[in-house]
Amino acid sequence: MKTAIFIEKRAGTERLRNVSLELTGKAAALMAPFKGEVVGIYVGDKLPEDSGDLFVYGMSRLVFYHNEHLKNLHSTAIKEVVVQFIQKEKPDIVLFGATHTGRDIAPLVASKIHTGLTADCTQLVIDDYKDKGKILYQIRPAFGGNILATIVTPDHRPMMATVREGVMPLPEHKADNPVKVEEFRPDFRDEWLRNEFLSIVPKKSKVDFSRANIIVSGGAGVGSRENFKLIFQLAEALNAEVGASRAAVDFGFVEKERQVGQTGSVVRPKLYIACGISGSIQHRAGMEESKKILAINKDPNAPIFSIAHLGLVGDLKEVVPLMIRYLREEG
Repeated sequence: MKTAIFIEKRAGTERLRNVSLELTGKAAALMAPFKGEVVGIYVGDKLPEDSGDLFVYGMSRLVFYHNEHLKNLHSTAIKEVVVQFIQKEKPDIVLFGATHTGRDIAPLVASKIHTGLTADCTQLVIDDYKDKGKILYQIRPAFGGNILATIVTPDHRPMMATVREGVMPLPEHKADNPVKVEEFRPDFRDEWLRNEFLSIVPKKSKVDFSRANIIVSGGAGVGSRENFKLIFQLAEALNAEVGASRAAVDFGFVEKERQVGQTGSVVRPKLYIACGISGSIQHRAGMEESKKILAINKDPNAPIFSIAHLGLVGDLKEVVPLMIRYLREEG
């Protein structure tokens, strides 16, 4: 078996997006029982400077198409290059990050080669399916996160899926694969390069969940934007990042870039503190893989307690100030 991964670099940098490494690690784990191959395809003006890290996480080969005109996102051109790559390599599985670029290119590719595409998968499994042999089970939340849907593509190849950044944890075991980069020479047509293109400008954000060891999140139970200051104060005392549930964002307590959950960011900090968060499936999908979860809620039956390692039943407006005071005194 063979899995291909669409490789991206972070906008405005020359370094890989985390999702490319995460998908490489996951693909390597999926292919291991079959002694399968993991092949990357990168299309652009130059390779990310840390491309060697892909081989540390299990990539077998990296195929690179160099074109200085593809520094920006020319959807038609990149789609055609990826399609030719797939036709040449004939992978069983193709994975994209559910990024702005991945969400643009993946459906164009799937349509061109007449195969299925499952978006925003949270789990990928290879198993038997009827008389079709081994296929990819593509698992994703559906109906607002209330159920998990398992989607299969039994009759068409390749099987394609997108996965959001942060969903697949990086493997702890490092591979010793040699770096093997190959140049790809597709039949490229200049007419694919249209005058209009999307130039991705990185947004300067105050929020960086990827580097946070501790995240303090507030939910609807915080009650108001004014009360949400307690969440920021606790985070400051812990040198933590501030997150929020979708309800807190919808109520205007905090900006959307802090949203954790199925339609926000997926996080895996060492400690996740959920304050006034009921624990809907939608929110749990974004944080339940945290190493330790502390939940604070005045409702003892709140669903968040079912996944918390430690729970405090009480009014967060009383509990959180006590925590802040203790941390400041000890600090």
